[in-house]
Formats: sequence, structure tokens, C-alpha cells
Amino acid sequence: MAEPTLARRLAEFAEAATYPALPGAVTDSVRRRVVDVLGLCVAAHRLPTSAAIVEHVREQGGRPQATVVGGGPTAVPAPLAALANGVLAHSLDYDDTHLPSVLHPSASVVPAALAAAETTGADGRQVVRAIAVGLEVCVRLGMAGYDRASGNSTFFEHGQHATSICGALGGSVAAGLLFGLRAGELVDVLGVAASMAAGIIEANRTGGTVKRLHCGLAAQSAVTAAQLVRRGFTGPPTVLEGRFGFFEAFLHGVYDAGAVTEGLGTEWSVPGIFFKPYPANHFTHTAADAAMALRARGLDPDRVARLVLGVPAPVIRTIGQPIERKRAPETGYQAQFSGPYMVAAGLLGGGGGLGLGLDDFTDALARDPARRKLMAKVEVVADETATAIFPAQFPAVLTAYDTDGREWRQEVLGNRGGPQRPLSDAELALKFSDNAAGRLTEAGIALVMDRGLRLDELDRVQDLLGPLAELKTVAGGHRD
Repeated sequence: MAEPTLARRLAEFAEAATYPALPGAVTDSVRRRVVDVLGLCVAAHRLPTSAAIVEHVREQGGRPQATVVGGGPTAVPAPLAALANGVLAHSLDYDDTHLPSVLHPSASVVPAALAAAETTGADGRQVVRAIAVGLEVCVRLGMAGYDRASGNSTFFEHGQHATSICGALGGSVAAGLLFGLRAGELVDVLGVAASMAAGIIEANRTGGTVKRLHCGLAAQSAVTAAQLVRRGFTGPPTVLEGRFGFFEAFLHGVYDAGAVTEGLGTEWSVPGIFFKPYPANHFTHTAADAAMALRARGLDPDRVARLVLGVPAPVIRTIGQPIERKRAPETGYQAQFSGPYMVAAGLLGGGGGLGLGLDDFTDALARDPARRKLMAKVEVVADETATAIFPAQFPAVLTAYDTDGREWRQEVLGNRGGPQRPLSDAELALKFSDNAAGRLTEAGIALVMDRGLRLDELDRVQDLLGPLAELKTVAGGHRD
């Protein structure tokens, strides 16, 4: 008998992973990630691109099936709700990250699953199960493209956004489960979604807001693929490993099949996905931590003569090149991808409860003369120790030289939010509250958090999403 294809292995895993079979650590992780994503969707309404995507979705018309966070009381077709919520979830670069695959699983998978769940009337247990499976599929496909020899993602090397590429497939399995598809049909779902997977990552380097679309397009594709398979569309059973399949198209045929199958169903990646404490590119977080630590040790930003930020060699092109642009971001969005800006923010800002918050990434602060003065002193270089650890973590070694000739050095070799330095329940609650402030009342914040953390007890997901359909301006919120 022929060996089952990789898509078949994933589909059989998905069908077998019933809610009662899920480890407690997995279900707990999923509930927390749903709350995290919903908070990000609320917070993203400060951005003009968020208004644009909501307006775009509402103009399309169609059958009311699912809720857009902040999109109004009238539901929209499920693929369009997934599109809008996926855009919102990824727009602030505050969504979770899996390492070492370096992709953001929840921003595609959760919006796809929630839209499918509303459409089908699924209960909370079904939603938790579907998200858990979708996240696992997404991460394993991302790890298939992780080159252990170089310590980097091959997707990334090819200019591809693994987040949206793998997210479309992971999200499609989650949506397929909620539409009641069985293993054979889930193979077809993967086969259809693979033709929809896309994402080019150049915006990380030189700007543009298109990256905000990626997770929305992935979630939309995920729901659409599941709906089309329900109506009879089919995909190739060898969609992943075939001669003209997913791994050939994206990875030039060089991939790790074991990353897809080893421990599948018994060893879960979901609980180890990193939550983000700061709303910025994950490569920059330890730079901010190092800068805040130096400030706490007594370094006076006004007496800094020179700053050297040592990071893993592969991340320099994202947060340190072109250096002229990274030292002078024009917008808060560009600042989120700037190593020099994060050093300056750590030395001058950091008033939020988690260290740096949304108000540290405004257009005005990106152009602030005091921050520009500090950014001009930052050199971004490859650090041998950091490079050896990457991408299991995104380390930074910051060295400051003050005007008295003193050298200050701070190493941060592990990221907050992961298994080694986890965010506590209180810190995640603070993150959600900070994200929702200004658009939900205190009572509304408490309601959504309570229902989200009890998601598998809900009879319908609408009980969680309904309070988020219409957002209001609440006194004491953040600047837009």
C-alpha cells in the first residue's frame, strides 16, 4: 500500500484531533490567542488602512454571515469578514510569532475560524478545536521551510511571507473542520488553498502598507477554499510534495517532510507560540529591552555619543537596511521595522505597562527630533552570539558609549512572550485592555475577556463577537 501523502497525513490528524483529545495546554493557549487577536482587531481601528478595508468589505454586499470587528451591526459574507478581521489582526505587527519558523499563525487562522464558525453556528468547543488544528498545520508547514543549516526560513530567503502563505493552508483546515468536512475533503481543501497562498515581504524593508493585507487575504482564501470544496471543487492529493506542488513552488523542492509529520497529534507546537509584548516587528523587541535596561541602569540619553546594536546577521536587512531609512522613519509603521527607532524608543519612551505600547509608535514620534538625534547614532551590526541563537530567539546586544568615554553593554538573549519568558495572564489582560481602551468601556473589556477565556463554554461564537461589532469612542482612550 502506498504511503499516504503529506496532505492526507495532515487531514487525518485534523479529523482525529477532537476537542476531548486536545491537551489542556493547547486549549488554554487557543483561548488566550483568540482574546489577543480580538484586542488587536479593536486597536487597529486607529489606522486609515483599517477604515479602508472595512469600507471595502461593506461595499461588496452579499449574504450576512459573519461579524467584522468594528464593522457595524450588519454581518457580511464569511470570506469578507475573514478578510477584514485578518487585516485588522496583523496591521499593528502586534500578533503572535512562532519560532524558529518566524511566522505569525493566529492572525490568519483565528479570523478564518471565527468567520466559518459564525456561518455554521458552531459552538465554542468546535471553534477551539478548529483553531488548535489550524495553528498546528500552519506552524508545521512553516517549519518544513526552515533551513536548519542556515538557521533561517527559506520562505523568507525567497522574499515570501510565510505567515500568509502557510496561514492560508492552516486557516483552510480550521474552516474546513467548522464546515463539517471529513479527512478526504480536507485534503481537497489543502489542495485548493495552496493555489491561493501568497505574500511578498519587501514592504518590511522599504515601506508600504500592503503587508497589512496579507493575513486578511490568507483568511479570506481559507474560508473560500473550504466553501468551494463543500460545493465540489477538488485539489491534488500530492499538493504539498508533488513535482509541481506547494514545496516545489515556494521552496524549490527543498523542504523538511519530518517537520510536517513527526509527532503529529502528540507533540503540539501551539503552546510554544510567542505572544508579542510590543507592537513592532519581532526582530526589534530585544533591542528595546536592552535600551530600557540601560536606561534603568542610569544611562542618560542626552549623554549618548554612539550606539551599536548587535543582532543576528539575517535580520539586519529587515531592521537595519537601508540604514538611512531605518534611522529616519517617516511614519509610525516604518518605525515598527526599525532597529534604531526601537533603541531610541527604549531610551526615551516605554511608559506603557508592558514597556512599550501603541502610543510609542505614532507618526509624530517617528519624526520627533530627539528620537531622530538618537537614531542617527545607532549602527546596526551582526553579532556572533546573537546569530548563533537565531531564530530560536531574536537576541540583541546593545553597546552605548557616552560622552564621558564610558562603555555600557546590555545583552538580551531571549524574547519576552515565549516559553522561557512568558507573559503572565495579568500581562496579557493588560495588553488586551490597552488595545481596547478608547473603543470599549471597562465593562465591555471585562465582558469580552471573560467570554474569550471561556470560549469553549459558549454555545455560539456570536456571543463573543457580538459586543465587538460596534465600537465607540470612550473617554480616556489612546490617541489615533
